[in-house]
This record gives sequence, C-alpha cells and structure tokens, in this order.
Amino acid sequence: MPRAYPAEFRAGAVALVRAGKEQKQTATELGIHPVTLSKWVKQDRVDRGEIPGLSSTESAELRAARRRIRELETELVIIRQAAKFLGEDRPRPKGSSR
Repeated sequence: MPRAYPAEFRAGAVALVRAGKEQKQTATELGIHPVTLSKWVKQDRVDRGEIPGLSSTESAELRAARRRIRELETELVIIRQAAKFLGEDRPRPKGSSR
C-alpha cells in the first residue's frame, strides 16, 4: 500500500510547484517520487477547475457511495440465503394471508 502523506505536506509540495519550482527538483528535495507529485499537481488543477476531471470532494463521495453499495449488496446476499434456508423463498399460494 502506498505511503500516506499528510494533507499539509501535499499542499506545500503543490504550492512550491505552482510558485514556479520544477516538479522533478521539488520531488527529489522532498523525498517523494516525481510521478506522485505530478498526480498531486494534476489533482490540484482539477480541484481549481483549470482542467476537467473528478474533484477530490466528488471522488471521496463516490468512494463512500461505492462502499455503501457493497455493504448493502452483502446484506442482501445474506438475507436471501437466510430466506432460502428458512424456506421463505418459495411463492405463496394464491389467497394466502400469510
């Protein structure tokens, strides 16, 4: 799993690049991979509306929604298995009040 950098560190690195410092040199000085810094700068540009893409806020909301969908799908599988085990998955006869 990639190492997580604090938000302040990321913001500072992006600020250096936005101030005109070369990306590769900045990455080397900060001890991070140049591609990592490049991704941060690109995401900053998306967040500022300079280029099209999914903003950080939208991305976080989408991740949360996908996680919730997975949870609900898992719950549904469990409920269906329980209903099948209890014999409640068969159709009821017409006129049944149960």
